[in-house]
Amino acid sequence: MTPPTLTSARLILTPPVAGDHADMVSLWADPAVYEAIVGRIFTPEEVWHRLLRYIGHWQHCGYGHWTVREAGSGRYLGSVGIMDSRRETVPDFTGTPEVGWAFLGHAHGHGYAAEALAALFGWADARLPRTVCIIDPANIASLRLAARVGYTIYAEGSYRDRPTRFLERMGGLASQGGEA
Repeated sequence: MTPPTLTSARLILTPPVAGDHADMVSLWADPAVYEAIVGRIFTPEEVWHRLLRYIGHWQHCGYGHWTVREAGSGRYLGSVGIMDSRRETVPDFTGTPEVGWAFLGHAHGHGYAAEALAALFGWADARLPRTVCIIDPANIASLRLAARVGYTIYAEGSYRDRPTRFLERMGGLASQGGEA
């Protein structure tokens, strides 16, 4: 599948490309990002592997990540996406697409993540009946954002031996009772 480019009032979401590596290195070295998600800086090598995973999702799954930039300036803000993560979590959600997002600290508090996720769901809701996301209970900002875009908590569990909240969101297909 050819990944789509999505747009909103202030943003352009493009499929990831190798040229996004430097921007992603800055994202995963930003304390506002890594402290809330993984607890440590990712090396450029780890970011490269993440970028290749983002690109590969489109070929294998028919969905994936988008690079998020300001529409007017082209300034890099972060990424949003859908993945088949196959995480070893309790409870297990293998087989259900997982949505994730990460935005540079300077982009926090401006509504960019909610706007990018609205664009993502504008595309995904017609294709996926249900998505999940997992969030550390201490990440209050992401929990609020998840609720704002329609996620509800369905379980408390763990990922990598850390307490984790499991949230779900029903797409347009769920109310139609079918798949595309």
